[in-house]
Amino acid sequence: MISDLEQIYSTNIKGMKKSAIRELLKLTQRPEIISFAGGLPAPESFPIEQLKEISCEVLDQDGPAALQYGATEGVTELRQLMVDRYNAQGMNIELKNLVITTSSQQGLDLLAKIFINRGDKVICGLPSYLGGLGAFNSYGAEMIGIKFDEQGMRADLLDEKLGELKSQGIKPKFIYIIPDFQNPAGITMPESRRLEIIDIAKKYDVLIVEDSPYREVRFEGKAQRTIFELDGSGHVILLGTFSKIFVPGFRIGWVVAHEAIVDKFVVAKQSTDLCTPTLNQKIAHKYIEKGYFDENLKEIIKQYHEKRDNMLTAFRDYMPEGVKWTEPEGGLFLFLTLPEGMDAENLFHKAIENNVAFVLGSVFHCDGSGKNTMRINFSYMPKDKTTEGVKRLAKAIKEEMGIE
Repeated sequence: MISDLEQIYSTNIKGMKKSAIRELLKLTQRPEIISFAGGLPAPESFPIEQLKEISCEVLDQDGPAALQYGATEGVTELRQLMVDRYNAQGMNIELKNLVITTSSQQGLDLLAKIFINRGDKVICGLPSYLGGLGAFNSYGAEMIGIKFDEQGMRADLLDEKLGELKSQGIKPKFIYIIPDFQNPAGITMPESRRLEIIDIAKKYDVLIVEDSPYREVRFEGKAQRTIFELDGSGHVILLGTFSKIFVPGFRIGWVVAHEAIVDKFVVAKQSTDLCTPTLNQKIAHKYIEKGYFDENLKEIIKQYHEKRDNMLTAFRDYMPEGVKWTEPEGGLFLFLTLPEGMDAENLFHKAIENNVAFVLGSVFHCDGSGKNTMRINFSYMPKDKTTEGVKRLAKAIKEEMGIE
């Protein structure tokens, strides 16, 4: 090993941190632990038999092309299919507005690579998705958090903060928002709030990044139009993924944006991985084309709806007074808030002793707040284990509160 290894690391890698969730998950691998920590889709939702069928079809009919390098922009048939699906929902985009990425996490990394210089400001929610915060931090961004209410990011505080920054001669690179079943809070932003934020972003001439990995996993309530559609002026970058609505192992995501921005994503991606795996894209295209995607999505929604209801029932039955939680209309997560003064990090170790795990809410807060919060996943565990896990978590909370 060379003598000055630490000195020759780049500034970027020195600023990177290990994922708090990935590190915590190492503590939850024991089979006796019931884990609400990961953001994992349920394995029973994976369409294994259909994928066997389609994989053979793709290899039989288009094998050489499927196993070859592909265009950086992505497989044209898949891109066109995604464009058509979005336009059927009310958007107005063309092929030039969409690029396939190797997961939406790559989209976040490329976003940061394209826009962020060290010291640049990025606006995000309190709380906000840890993977986004990590990607922005790795390029030296300074995150500025805006508190939430029951409708998501508060527009009044956003306006106030952007005005304050403008008076200092500072323009943030973008506003990062997860409007549908937000990770980690589970909140869906209503259209009225989306319009408020669009107006504020235009007032200060700041881009909006709309991260939308869970949008199609809706159990109840009315689907809200995307911020991208409501804006309609190229002011928004939309990120999507198949990880939560198809299979995460394929690592297929996408970015929708003005063609000038999409072009920069293509350039940035070329030096990262050249292209997203062609075989995965062709299988995904065939899977959707044959109608299997929409068919299986209905089953996923049904499964997760039942799992959410089961968890909420267990919370109402076992959680002590003073503990609050969100009740999301879809997605994979809810957010639990402990009484003021309690520390979820202290509780985490007690929970592990009780063989149940969660993710600390503080890791989703760029300012270190949220010490008394936690993210809970309801999609992965079977319902009987979820009920038992909630009992164990409630027991740990009561112990921490000094309740017998």
